[in-house]
Amino acid sequence: MRLARCGETGAERPALVDSDGQLRDISAHVSDINATTLAEQSLAQLATLDPASLPLIDANTRLAPPVAGIRKIVCIGLNYHDHAAEVGKTAPDEPMLFLKATSSICGPNDPIEAPLTATKTDWEVELGIVIGKRAKNISKDTALGHIAGYVCANDVSERAFQSERAGQFTKGKSHDTFCPIGPWLVTPDEASDVGGLALWTEVNGTRYQDGSTCDLVFDVATSIAQISEFMTLEPGDLILTGTPAGVGKGQKPDPIYLQPGDTMRCGVEGLGVQNHVVIEARS
Repeated sequence: MRLARCGETGAERPALVDSDGQLRDISAHVSDINATTLAEQSLAQLATLDPASLPLIDANTRLAPPVAGIRKIVCIGLNYHDHAAEVGKTAPDEPMLFLKATSSICGPNDPIEAPLTATKTDWEVELGIVIGKRAKNISKDTALGHIAGYVCANDVSERAFQSERAGQFTKGKSHDTFCPIGPWLVTPDEASDVGGLALWTEVNGTRYQDGSTCDLVFDVATSIAQISEFMTLEPGDLILTGTPAGVGKGQKPDPIYLQPGDTMRCGVEGLGVQNHVVIEARS
């Protein structure tokens, strides 16, 4: 099942994506796609709906982030062997975690803002995990049962803020629009095996990232279990699982960074495609 939210900011409606890729309004059945909707029983009830019986939504309607009310974004750094190698790092012995501000969330086709003082804005396509059931000190064997679904995500990063300004990664990861997610939330019944998904990024028509989740250092189940040791994961929480090689920082002989006017496309196999234009930051 593919779930979405559509409409302008503050007026989003929950939707189901039918087999033809059309948006179907499910606001008569749930108020939004949020922590309550992501509960196993609620998702099971939505799965019984006949898409053909649901009202169509205009295809030109803005796609919003597919999950509302995300309380925290937990990110895993250096979680692809090839990406660690391209930036001259050794893959860590356990997941390297950092947090990203929830105010960075935007829709899958919204403009991406380059910060006013930006000099090294970069792209990072990622597999995102949305939690559906509370997870605290869980085992790897039970971890997959806590997932509500998966999303395509882009952990947009300002490398100068991240590495050249005092502090941790959060500074470089949290600007407005630095976490586009969607276009859909895909439930585990439709994305049952995420261990070998292709994921990619194109900037101005050139493909820079062309990887696979089979190169993950820590797989999905291991990542969730490890995170749950350090913090409780709640329904609606988002985990970004890391990015493969091909980021702007890793280009040779010189890094390439995003500039206002650039176009960016990224996708994860089975989870949809994002399209963005980079703009100057708004106040």
